[in-house]
Amino acid sequence: MTDIPAGLTSDEAHRRLMKDGPNAVVDVTQHPVLRALQKLWAPVPWMLEAAILLQLGLGDYVEAGVVALLLLFNAGLGFFQEGRAQATLDALKSRLALVASVRRDGRWTTVPAADLVAGDVVKLSLGTVVVADVRLTDGSILLDQSMLTGESIPAEAGEGTSAYAGALVRRGEAVGEVTATGERTRFGRTAELVRTARVESSQQKIVLRVVRNLALFNGATTILLAAYAYFLPMPVAEIVPLVLVGILSSIPVALPSMFTLAAAVGARSLAARGVLPTSLSAVDEAAGVDVLCSDKTGTLTRNELAVMAVRPMPGFDEAHVLALAALASSDGGQDPVDAAIRAAAARKPVPDAPKLVTFVPFDPSLKRAEASVLQSNGVTGRIAKGAFAVIGGLSHPSADASSIVTELEAKGFRVLAVATGPSDDLSMAGFIALSDPPRDDSAALVSELSGLGVRTVMVTGDAEATAQVVAGMVGIAGPVWATTPLPEDLKAEACSIFAGVLPEDKYRLVKALQKDGHIVGMCGDGANDAPALRQAQMGIAVSTATDVAKSAAGIVLTTPGLAGIVSAIKEGRTTFQRILTYTLRAVTHKVVQVLFLGAGLIITGHAILTPMLMVLMMVTGDFLAMTSSTDNVRPSPRPSIWHIRNLTIAGIVMGVTDLAFCVACLAAGKFAIGLDTEALRTMAVVTLVFSGQAVFYVSRERQHIWSSWPGRWLIVSSIADLSIFSILSVNGILMTALPMVIVAGLFAAAIVFAFILDAVKLALFHRLAIT
Repeated sequence: MTDIPAGLTSDEAHRRLMKDGPNAVVDVTQHPVLRALQKLWAPVPWMLEAAILLQLGLGDYVEAGVVALLLLFNAGLGFFQEGRAQATLDALKSRLALVASVRRDGRWTTVPAADLVAGDVVKLSLGTVVVADVRLTDGSILLDQSMLTGESIPAEAGEGTSAYAGALVRRGEAVGEVTATGERTRFGRTAELVRTARVESSQQKIVLRVVRNLALFNGATTILLAAYAYFLPMPVAEIVPLVLVGILSSIPVALPSMFTLAAAVGARSLAARGVLPTSLSAVDEAAGVDVLCSDKTGTLTRNELAVMAVRPMPGFDEAHVLALAALASSDGGQDPVDAAIRAAAARKPVPDAPKLVTFVPFDPSLKRAEASVLQSNGVTGRIAKGAFAVIGGLSHPSADASSIVTELEAKGFRVLAVATGPSDDLSMAGFIALSDPPRDDSAALVSELSGLGVRTVMVTGDAEATAQVVAGMVGIAGPVWATTPLPEDLKAEACSIFAGVLPEDKYRLVKALQKDGHIVGMCGDGANDAPALRQAQMGIAVSTATDVAKSAAGIVLTTPGLAGIVSAIKEGRTTFQRILTYTLRAVTHKVVQVLFLGAGLIITGHAILTPMLMVLMMVTGDFLAMTSSTDNVRPSPRPSIWHIRNLTIAGIVMGVTDLAFCVACLAAGKFAIGLDTEALRTMAVVTLVFSGQAVFYVSRERQHIWSSWPGRWLIVSSIADLSIFSILSVNGILMTALPMVIVAGLFAAAIVFAFILDAVKLALFHRLAIT
């Protein structure tokens, strides 16, 4: 090495550390108490909180306590599914080296990596992690930056080149000057992107829109009811409970919990198949994914070099070319090129291979490795292996050599030339093409995803030629984008391959696709993929991914291969169908309750439901219906997207049909049987419960009600719901007693109503394209 600079003085290093801050990722943690309070600040909690205040004002402390428990149950389920951003940052920081060899005050010393500053002179040696962004000033090293740049092949780095924080030194030793630390490094910018990456989940949007629509419809109806009651006139003491019942009937109290529970059931099913969801929202989002952005290196490929082709020159064969190259390769080192050549040679042994005498490792300045060997005939020979431009100058000219190299390089391969012969009379033996090969299941994955309506896009930091070759091998076809940085107005849908991209480009690509209305899945394995994994609705880290990628992803594959991606999408669509059933049932039932409240007021002149009865139905009906999270359903063959407008229309139409049934039953009780107001209230509750079960079973099937058998727990919950209210109503518990014959008659009528509603549903679903 040349003369090494004295480096910074300790005083100057301390001054710069105070000015620029430590060489570390900023630690930003949200306090758990604040996270918990945020779970109580959302549309459904607001409505429950308003109901609690009204009940407390009326002195209904028991009912208020029950609603408060429902509120805390919802909040508690969601609280433990958040907070992964900090885990991602912790993983990013753990990848940075803990200590660094730095020159201070004219001598080498070891300091914590966090104490490095710009201008420090550092030493990089075999096996160490680069501690900051460094410009090399002396020496040469082989750098593995695949987890940062996506380049699958380690790169030689010498004087004047840059090494980025987080890269691994595979060979050699070098000295360099620190150019950036902490968040200013390329690695630090990745950490900042991960911290700031946010995408609003479909769950949040769906719950908000369902609550909004119900609040608008039921709220307007409740105001009309209050006005009608006022002009009857009805005492204020009766109007206030009427308004409270209207508010309670507008709250899909268990809807957030249903999203969480259904996703948890899907997550458990996936875990049994080697797919670990680290975020339950990723299970929900998997249903709608229509674009999968996949990193190349380590995701579609194995992230390990392999010999892809051997082109022997006249007088040689493939086995002998590999044998010669293996003799000029290091044995047991960390050089992936030499390891790949030795592995390929071991699979094609030759009986008359030369015996190794001496080996000269790869010299970056000469760009070749050499070996002296003893031939089987006792003659001493020489082998040279390296770049064609170098080896070609050492051997006899060959007319075909240049065309062979050009052909192989055009396919994205790294090409090494091998020459052998007497020390001063080498002949070209052949060429070895190396590349990072696709995984065995990658092509099948791309094909199956296409059949499920998901388009696969390759996103890689590798060169355009290499990206196109691998894309062709796995079945990804389409235009290539190979310029960086990606523009803000990128038309991402127009390309299928993005080559030479930076980590922030992958992040921008995901955001561009989301802006165009796509639900995006991102599959990756390295630190360079972390921001995009975090931003995507469904971030997937493969089994060989770094801790950084696994922390940023919503789904982690724990077994080799990519079949887990297809499993995640299918399970997501199954979860979607279960949540769709519950949501449709909730919208229909809530619409019926508030309209039935109005019909009862007109028929009887009183509130047909009391707050106590409404809370009872909420606790039993809404929460028992969550067993639909385990129902037997058929996943959609295409991406499942929420169409809240159509869902609301379907809920209103089915609700009006249900309302007609409920009003008919109430009218029969009032005018045909002659029940008094208290008995009519019991009849109203039983009618709503029985018709609610009919709506539930009709809603769970997109075809005829009898097209599939319900899940076991769904049947159990229905029996429990029907039994509870039948027993309470017949025995007069918490309500006025009703003759058993009337309860049985209502049950029989509800069965008939279910088949009528099923016919309405089929026409409605076909019209609104609900599948």
